[in-house]
Amino acid sequence: MVDICCVGHITSDKVVTSNSTMYMPGGTAYYFSFPFANLDVKYLLVTALAKADLRYVETLQQHGIEVQVQESKHTVCFENVYEENTDFRTQFVSQEADAFTEETLLDVDAKIYHLGPLLAGDISVSLIKALAAKGRVSMDVQGYLRLVKDGKVYGTDWPEKQEALAYVDILKADETELRTLTGVEDIREAAALVAEWGVKEVVITNGSHGSMIYSAGEFYLVPAFPPAHLVDATGCGDTYMAGYLYQRIKGADELQAGCFAAALATRKLESAGPFQGVLEDVLALLD
Repeated sequence: MVDICCVGHITSDKVVTSNSTMYMPGGTAYYFSFPFANLDVKYLLVTALAKADLRYVETLQQHGIEVQVQESKHTVCFENVYEENTDFRTQFVSQEADAFTEETLLDVDAKIYHLGPLLAGDISVSLIKALAAKGRVSMDVQGYLRLVKDGKVYGTDWPEKQEALAYVDILKADETELRTLTGVEDIREAAALVAEWGVKEVVITNGSHGSMIYSAGEFYLVPAFPPAHLVDATGCGDTYMAGYLYQRIKGADELQAGCFAAALATRKLESAGPFQGVLEDVLALLD
């Protein structure tokens, strides 16, 4: 059994900012996985991509990350265009990958399954239920709130949300996603509604403005740590969740886990690509 298993597609990304254009692998699966190369938990990534892009998997494996691959005809291709304020981006999709199957996860046992769908069809409700029967389910909701039309990504509602979220223990969403998911403008009221649907911990990120966690009727405010140099914001939310789940499985409470996660995300902001530092880099921000 592994401590944490992430289920999600690795993507082929084009990242456009006011300063540069970069081509790189990406997706929740990629950015979430890298921190575990230097954290003391047993971790597994289950991903799906085309054979032509298996080099992305090899890169993870070279860093000591265990990966199980479900074959896919295509790899997901995203273009992320950031405004000068990197809290905001426009997304485009030129290619989609195959959905994950229950057969792929049949022999995977984990204490926590972190689901990182990039598009609504990636992970079915039946698969969520099957994983919930084996362990705790954590989810980044963003993929279920994406509608691809003429190659551009738009926000949309998730018709199966209440059925699915009844099986989710930890939900991660940014403020915009939480409002879209619930139809409620007030963030605290929206978090409380999601909890009524069955979610035990609601993790709400807000970029440079920090984050908030709602659990057992309590709100925990987590400040953001300013980066020494802002280089690349892509994957910060995924990096945050890696830190949060790492701390939770180690026994930290919600606030402790949130602060560690925020510090980890800041360290990721300071360099291009995924976080490749060590635990001491993160702890230095918390002293």
